[in-house]
This record gives sequence, structure tokens and C-alpha cells, in this order.
Amino acid sequence: MSEKPSDDRSSDSEIPDDVWEQFARDTERDIRSSAPKEPSARARHVTERLRRQDARGEVPPGWRTDAARPAGNGRAGRRRTLWAIVGVPVAAAVVLVALKPSLLPGDPFGTGDPPAAEAAPLPAETAAPTAAPGAAGTERPTLDEPFAGSPALRWADGEAGIVLPEAKAVGAVPKTRVEQALKLTKKLLVGTNLDPRTIGGARPEAAFAVLDPKQPKLFDDLNTALRSPSAEDDPVTLFSRFDPDEVRPVGDVIKTRGRMTTGKGTHGGVAVHADYTFVYPLVRADGRTEVARTIVRRVLDVELADPARYRVTPGRLLLVKYDQEIGNSSCDVHDGFLHPGFPSATSADPAPSGPEVDPYDRSRPLDDGSACGTVTRT
Repeated sequence: MSEKPSDDRSSDSEIPDDVWEQFARDTERDIRSSAPKEPSARARHVTERLRRQDARGEVPPGWRTDAARPAGNGRAGRRRTLWAIVGVPVAAAVVLVALKPSLLPGDPFGTGDPPAAEAAPLPAETAAPTAAPGAAGTERPTLDEPFAGSPALRWADGEAGIVLPEAKAVGAVPKTRVEQALKLTKKLLVGTNLDPRTIGGARPEAAFAVLDPKQPKLFDDLNTALRSPSAEDDPVTLFSRFDPDEVRPVGDVIKTRGRMTTGKGTHGGVAVHADYTFVYPLVRADGRTEVARTIVRRVLDVELADPARYRVTPGRLLLVKYDQEIGNSSCDVHDGFLHPGFPSATSADPAPSGPEVDPYDRSRPLDDGSACGTVTRT
């Protein structure tokens, strides 16, 4: 009597041995991969630290695992790893801040440039100052900051410093004529002290275009001074001119401060009195980077005369009087240019014999002496 095989035996015989072996290996691998793993000591430490920080509310929101975390949370981790990479630039920045703490926002150490409130631009000058400006720091001028350590740092730039007063009628001269006289005076100041061509030593055509050519002897004297400068006829008494072969301006900013007043003229028109100081930062033309400043104060009296009563050119100014005081320029050189002195240079000029003068002091009248004095600061 034969024995019938069982169902199990029949099933085993239908599956090849190599398939069973592969199945066993796959099953064992899946079990190992799905089994819980014991975290490492470091993982346990980090998890516990984050748990405690989270409980204290110290974990940045971008790192929280709640549903409301920001989409950019990964960037926080990358920023942290950058500290090691940027260690050298950060160290360099620390050295730079140590040399110039004002580069930090707000100048937290209080040892850099004046706070923003102190360095804010001054309001326009509407009356004669009563004292010289205070100390402006000990910083030396540089190519990047040519007005560092100067009261002019807070002055307006160029033409913006020539603020015209409100035009009002002067006697029988209507407001419109007064306004015209003020605008022409501003053009004259720009043409004599701010025009790049004038400063660079060219003929100051912009200034000549404002002055009346019918004024006796004026144009002859000015042309003589420009053509053949001398101690008696030096164009720098009216024009701010520098020799381009000797120096060049630092940037395109000239600091300006002053005021105008109006009154009754002597030729049936309106008289304008102008008192302005201009500060020029300069370097040598040979490429050296040491910065010097020349300070020029000019006082002008002009008049827009009545063409119906006097033989004048309509729309041109009569130059009644002009005077100047020049700080930091060679006293005994009369070649038609201003010659700034640089701190590193040894001057061959004679020792100054005049008084000490603060060129930024606009509260005092101009010195009417001819002696070469000493500026207390530039």
C-alpha cells in the first residue's frame, strides 16, 4: 500500500531551493533594516540639548519641527557652518574695525567719527556767525574722506552752499530786479570759485559772462592778471585757480558756506554783498595720495545798475569791490595759481610773519594786512 504525499511536501517540491535561499536572505535584510536602532551617544546628547532648548523657547523657529516652521529653515544651518569657512575674512574685518570702529553700524565703541547727528549738514548761513566753528576731530584727510577733520565736512557741496535769500524790493527797485541781482551774483561766485575750467587754470569765461564789460578798467586789469600774473596783478585775488601740472582736485566736491545780503546801490540799482568760503581738497599731480586743503574766503560787493540811468550793459553786474583771504597757499609765488602746502613737504617759503588765523572762522572780518600769516588748521 503506497503512501500519498502531503500538501506541504508537494508545495516544497514546487519551489526551487535557490529561490528559497534568496527569499530567506531578503527577509532577514528587511527585518534588520526595519528594527529600531539604538541612537549613538552624540545623537542622544544633541536630542536632549535641543529638547531642553525647545522647552525654554530658545530654539530658533526655523529649526522647530512644528507645521508652521518657515520654508527657509535649511539656510540657518548653512549659515552656522559658514563661520568656519569665513574665519579668515571675519578676522580681517575685526582688525579693520579695530583701526576704524566707525565702520560698525552706530559706532558702538564711540571712538570713530562723530555720531550722525553731529555730522549732519549745517543749515544755511543766514547771519554772521558769532564764533569760529569748534574742533572737528583729528582725522587726517584721505582720498575717500578729503574733508575729514575739517569743519567743512558739514558744509554744503558746491553750488548747494550758495543759498539765495528771499528777494524783496529795495526802495524803488522791484523784487524781480533784486532776484535777478542775486542770481547773477551766484553765477559770478560759481564762475570764479566752482567752475571746473576756472579751477583747472583755464580762462574763467563763465565769470566774464556775468561782469559788465563797460565797467572802466576792470576787464583790462583782469586780462593783464591772467596774461602776465605778478604780485601787483594776480588773478587769484578773484579766481580760484590751480596749476594742473602741480595738483589736481580730489573728487568733484568743493565745500561752500556763506551768505548774501542786499541793499540800495549807488547806481540806481540793487547792491549785493556776498561773503563765502570755499574749501578745496587736492593731491599732487604726480600720483601721490597725500591730501591737502586750501581754504579761500571771498567777500564781494556787486551792483545791478539801472540801465535807464547809467551807461551799463543790461543784465550784467558791476564789480564794486572784492577781497579775499587764502589759507594754505604759498605767499611769495605770484604765477596766477594757488599753491597748497602738503604736510610732508618742507616749505622753502620765508617764515610767516603775520598773525595766526583760523581760515574757518567766518565770524571775523578779513585781515587787511599784507603779511604772510599762519593758518591754525586746514
